[in-house]
Amino acid sequence: MKFLDLAKVYIRSGAGGGGAVSFRREKYIEYGGPDGGDGGRGGSVIIEAVDGLNTLIDFRYQQHFFAKNGQPGMGKQRTGKDGDDIILRVPVGTEVLDEDQETLLAELLDVGETVTLARGGNGGFGNLHFKTSTNQAPRRANPGQPGVERTVWLRLKLIADAGLLGMPNAGKSTFLAATSNARPKIADYPFTTLHPNLGVVGIDNVEFVMADIPGLIAGAHEGRGIGDRFLGHVERCAVLLHLVDGTSETLVEDYQTIIAELDAYGGHLSDKPRVTALNKMDALDDEERAEAKASLEEAVGGPVMMMSGVSREGLAPVLRAVRKEIDDDRIRERKAGEEPESWQP
Repeated sequence: MKFLDLAKVYIRSGAGGGGAVSFRREKYIEYGGPDGGDGGRGGSVIIEAVDGLNTLIDFRYQQHFFAKNGQPGMGKQRTGKDGDDIILRVPVGTEVLDEDQETLLAELLDVGETVTLARGGNGGFGNLHFKTSTNQAPRRANPGQPGVERTVWLRLKLIADAGLLGMPNAGKSTFLAATSNARPKIADYPFTTLHPNLGVVGIDNVEFVMADIPGLIAGAHEGRGIGDRFLGHVERCAVLLHLVDGTSETLVEDYQTIIAELDAYGGHLSDKPRVTALNKMDALDDEERAEAKASLEEAVGGPVMMMSGVSREGLAPVLRAVRKEIDDDRIRERKAGEEPESWQP
């Protein structure tokens, strides 16, 4: 399934049906009078978060969603039929933005949550509604209210407990593959990961969801490389795991580049708890390890963990450090003998 996290859709609610002007006329009935019914309500456009979806790919092939109009009222006091609603089903974590792509209209974070994006117009009153003691034969009726037409953007932000950050080829996908059943693409060239991946990670009989996003480079907030639009998928994470390539000759600069991109992106990403780890330790000897750790700890101003996604060295302590920063209400216990599940778009 192709991953899509941004879609533009055009929606329009249904117009209400017009009221009817009608009079009762029956043979041998002495008194008639108005009997025009009201118009039906127009259909609304509703968005609903459902389980089992993890991409907005459906909205690439259909962008226009128009609800049905309400039927006009009829004689014999008959009310027109209401127009059918249209329901847009989206993954949990979807945001609805106005046409400017900045104004947040709605945010769906729970399965079954619904929001009405465009309400259908009310039906007009028939002439029966206007009958009074002084006006017993009104010849007026209201037209139905028009529908609402607007353009909105749907933006998906995956809901994960922990997020992976790092330069391209820092070993993020290897780490996710080593700690979960997720199988992201792994290769020895930059930007191997082109879309986010999710994996369920287990440690000490508990599980949490970890997100791997494409690597960042300097200037990503200005659109360089893949850009920083994937950083939205780690906005809802409780903790960020920052992996630094221990074999890089510029590991301090690599670390500072990612921190600068977090600050430029905003969204409180730079304020989230972070665990920093030196990756690819299997390729370094003891002296090189000590030198790399000392230089990075000086730049971080705190402790730096050491690990290797290939040899699985140091994975458990890193996972425990990440787990420590996640609230208990976001963690689920793993049953005995149960293997960690994987979930990816």
